[in-house]
Order: sequence, then structure tokens, then C-alpha cells
Amino acid sequence: MIERARVSLGMLKYLALDEADRMLDMGFEPQIRKIVEQMDMPPPGTRQTMLFSATFPDDIQRLASDFLSDYIFLAVGRVGSSTDLIVQRVELVQEMDKRSHLLDLLRSQRSNATPHSKHALTLVFVETKRGANELEHWLSRNGFPAIAMHGDKVQMEREQALRSFKSGATPILVATDVASRGLDIPHVAHVINFDLPKNIDDYVHRIGRTGRAGKCGLATAFFSDKNMPLAKSLTELMKESNQEVPSWLVQHAENHSAGGWVRHGGPDFGGYDFRKGTASSSNYNDTYAVPAIDGYHAAASVNAQPFLSSGNFYSDPSVKTGNVDYLYTDAAAAPYEYAYGYGSVIASGWD
Repeated sequence: MIERARVSLGMLKYLALDEADRMLDMGFEPQIRKIVEQMDMPPPGTRQTMLFSATFPDDIQRLASDFLSDYIFLAVGRVGSSTDLIVQRVELVQEMDKRSHLLDLLRSQRSNATPHSKHALTLVFVETKRGANELEHWLSRNGFPAIAMHGDKVQMEREQALRSFKSGATPILVATDVASRGLDIPHVAHVINFDLPKNIDDYVHRIGRTGRAGKCGLATAFFSDKNMPLAKSLTELMKESNQEVPSWLVQHAENHSAGGWVRHGGPDFGGYDFRKGTASSSNYNDTYAVPAIDGYHAAASVNAQPFLSSGNFYSDPSVKTGNVDYLYTDAAAAPYEYAYGYGSVIASGWD
């Protein structure tokens, strides 16, 4: 529509890019750059741009520097980590025993259900589309209504599956990673990794479908011999989230320590603003870290000046100790612990 001049972006005031890391992973950077840089979109500084990403590696930050002007880097919680609102359990299960173990788990969940939890939903992640279809039919035959969602389903089928899941008509959704991002489904009480993903990032995204909006959630993972390369990163993640780590998993982590987890708090994954130490003394070129609001930890870059000038962020002089210790938003009026920056952190004009 844009290429055919049916739609003009000339009056655009706000641009939001969500799941930026995922879009780059899928090879959409040329299309994004074409829309932003080669169409009639207003340039940075004349529009407000917001870029959201679960991780912020250098290629995402370079994109931000091209699309944003004098932006604030915001990290919500520890980027790429999980929250202690989600109880994580890892169970050692051989591949041939996974189905029977899942059935035992679901039966126990059903027998222990309270009136409040009877409407809770369960999301089961599998590795393949074929595996999703097969597990859906097998669960239904064994008395647990389920529906599958994966990349081979057309949009209408996906929407139908989500409606059936959300309504509780089929309280079990069997899905591939197509359901690991971007879905905010209320009442998902339990995420089961029937097949663990190959990397810790996808694991964090998956379990983040529960424990949202301040609610508690449960995440259970079936760990088999083929998941040994994930042992070290999974152990570190669970320790960081104050979870109980099984002794057998710790042992596997020690035995397979090569190729361990690169912490998302480091520069490779974006708990760190790559402009730090190289910026000017601009009051807008600062970095802020705030705790997790729900089970999904993300980082965001937003144009600083429109936020500051409109008063959406302001400092609380009563809690200043050197640099500002808390930021508040007008909308939430809740403390966002802690702020740190390079250059001038907070100008007097903020108050």
C-alpha cells in the first residue's frame, strides 16, 4: 500500500517497533529500513520512536541509533532473565517417557484443582509442527481437550485456536515457538516445555507466557539426554531467579560447562547501552534500569526529549543519593528502582 502511494506516512507522529530482535532474526531489517528511511516518514527528532526488544545486542542498538534521536535506553528487570513470580521446575524425563509423564502431570493438576484454578490454562511447547499435531490428538483421546497452533496453520486457524484456548473450551494449547512471543493470554497458569528449546533465550520467552501482570505462574521442563548442552545456562538462569535447582542438573551443568550461557546483562545481549562512555554530556543520553513488571523482561529504547518535555518522567528529590535512585511515571506512580547513567544523569529541569 505504501509503495503504491495508497498510504502516506508524512503525518506520522509515533513509530513503535516491537520484537525488534525477532524481526532482525527473521531477516526483516531491509524492509524495516526501507519503510523508515526511504518512504515519506518524518525524520528522527520530528517523530517519537519507541523500539522494544527482549534483548538489545549491538545490531539492535545500531538500528536504534539510526532511527532514534537522543534516546533513553530502558532495561526492565534484568534483560533476558526471568522473574521469581514464575516457579520453575525441571524434571529428568527420557524421550520415550515424556507422554506418560505429561499425562501424570495433567492428572495431578486436575485432581488438585481448586474452584479458582479450574479455569486455569496450560500451554505445552513442543519442538516440531508434526509433534504439536500428534500431541494434540493424543491428549484429546486421553481425556484432556487440547488444540494445536504452529506455523503451518493459516491465520484463521491460529485465531480460532487462540479463541478456543482463551475461552477454556480447550484448556490446553500445544504449540511450537510461534506462541512463545507476543501473546498476552490471561489465566495461563502453567507452561510445560515438553521439548526444551535449543537456547536459553527461547526458554525465557516461553515461560514468560505465565506469571504475567503480577500473577504467579508455574513452568515445568522435561529435561532429557539431548538437552545436556542447555544444562549450564538453565542452571544459571534458575539460580539468578532464586529457583531450587535439582542436584542432578547442577552435576550435568558441571559436566557440560563448555559453551555456557552468555549473560544478557552483558554487552552482547543488551543490559548495557553501547553508547555508554562515548556519549556527549547531553542530559538525554542516559541509561535507566527498572525492575520487571511482569513475567516478561524486555528492554526498550525511546526518544528521550518528548518524554522529558511532556513530564512523563520526573525525579523525586527526596530519594536522591548522588545519582537519582528512583524514577516515577505519571501513569503508574510506582518507583522504578534504580537509575544510572553516563554524562549528566538528571538535569534540574526534570523536577
